[in-house]
Amino acid sequence: MTRHLSRLWPVVLLVLLLTGCTSASQLAPIDPNRGIWDKYFVYPLSETLNWFAELLWGQYGLSILVVTIIIRLLILPLTLKQYQSSKKMQELQPELKKLQQKYKDNVQKQQEETIKLFQKHGVNPYAGCLPLLIQMPVLIALYHAIMRNDKIAGHSFLWMQLGAPDPFYVLPLIAAATTFLQQKMMSSQMNAQMRGLLVIFPVLIFVMSMSFASALPLYWIYSNLFTIVQTYFIYGGYRNKGGQAK
Repeated sequence: MTRHLSRLWPVVLLVLLLTGCTSASQLAPIDPNRGIWDKYFVYPLSETLNWFAELLWGQYGLSILVVTIIIRLLILPLTLKQYQSSKKMQELQPELKKLQQKYKDNVQKQQEETIKLFQKHGVNPYAGCLPLLIQMPVLIALYHAIMRNDKIAGHSFLWMQLGAPDPFYVLPLIAAATTFLQQKMMSSQMNAQMRGLLVIFPVLIFVMSMSFASALPLYWIYSNLFTIVQTYFIYGGYRNKGGQAK
């Protein structure tokens, strides 16, 4: 269960963005006095973006890059924990299948023996869920900090106006391509159903990026590139050593 959730978190995030974060014009200005969400999550991130932009010659495109890297580095220990939990669950799959076959006519006994197996090997099947739950509000808060920051909307970066969609669709194409590459690198860890996301998810990203302000697909591209590098070192490194931890 945890292993499948760890692959589905981008989809869950996408659904949350679609249902609660449609466009910059529909989002209220950031108000640090308007509740816990804005005060402790969105406002600090927005001010951090402003601070880095001042250091980086007023370039909010570079500020988004720096803040994205910082946040991804901060949650990296959680990502590693999630991987370790997934790895342990993978190692137990043969024994779990044996239990399912042995007690296929007795679900209660199957559950009892499964719990005993987890306890014997010190595995918590829900350990990987905590990192996901922590990452979600942070990533959604960063989305709000970008899309509800008026200073970002008024700035340009390279050929694009950060507060408006990319008129040449270059960002949507790059966002979709990096999403596809990210998912492709993870394909060996996915089941057949999850591999369907290799096409579906990049297409959704492309379609949404066509209408979103350029700041958001820019953030997606930065985040995807970080994930690609991270995946290479975590999963690629393990595979290159025959599945042994470094």
